Amino acid sequence: MSVLEYHVVPGSYKVADLQDGQMLKTVEGDTLKVTKKGNTTFINGVAITIPDVVDSNGVTQVIGSVLLPPTNGAMSNGVMVGGAMMVADKNIVENALAASNVTTVVAAVKAAGLVDTLESPGPYTVFAPDNDAFNKLPAGTVDTLLKPENKQKLTSILTYHVVKGSYTIADLQDGQTLTTVNGQTLTVHKKDGVVMINNATILTPDVISSNGVTQVIDTVLMPQ
Repeated sequence: MSVLEYHVVPGSYKVADLQDGQMLKTVEGDTLKVTKKGNTTFINGVAITIPDVVDSNGVTQVIGSVLLPPTNGAMSNGVMVGGAMMVADKNIVENALAASNVTTVVAAVKAAGLVDTLESPGPYTVFAPDNDAFNKLPAGTVDTLLKPENKQKLTSILTYHVVKGSYTIADLQDGQTLTTVNGQTLTVHKKDGVVMINNATILTPDVISSNGVTQVIDTVLMPQ
């Protein structure tokens, strides 16, 4: 119950009411920290993705990650992906293996021989399409890409989703260009709390691993 209560604050707070650096005491008894950067508001570093859902008895701010109450006095955030809790002491691949909604990209990473790369110290930022993103591709595309003879093309696509360095939502700026491991660039778009990479929307932000950050996206990015 404490995890749920850690997400509830007495009072009615719209985004306009929240101030940068403000501390909010939760029903659970601990505090949440508000951070504002540009047009985006963060709670314990997690972005508000759908702001100001006004109800008859208060306000709901939809966020992209589960917040965990502090342990031993330290602020702790857990991110649920595909029914599994992602933890910062595991690497990008280890965390992805536990998530049920990114199994296609995990299979693709294995087929392309990129596991060792994404388990290396990095750091890397991975824009990982979920399974629904791959399902939007024309029928048979994934099966074709996973064939050994198409390894080079698959590797080109996957490395277009990887950027050297660790970029959280707060680090990404509207109009920013990111050079991928593929060598081509991605463009960041930020508006009204929504963050997009090219034409893909970030669904689950800031999945922190020991060697970088994963941003789960809703569309497969295709290099030129």
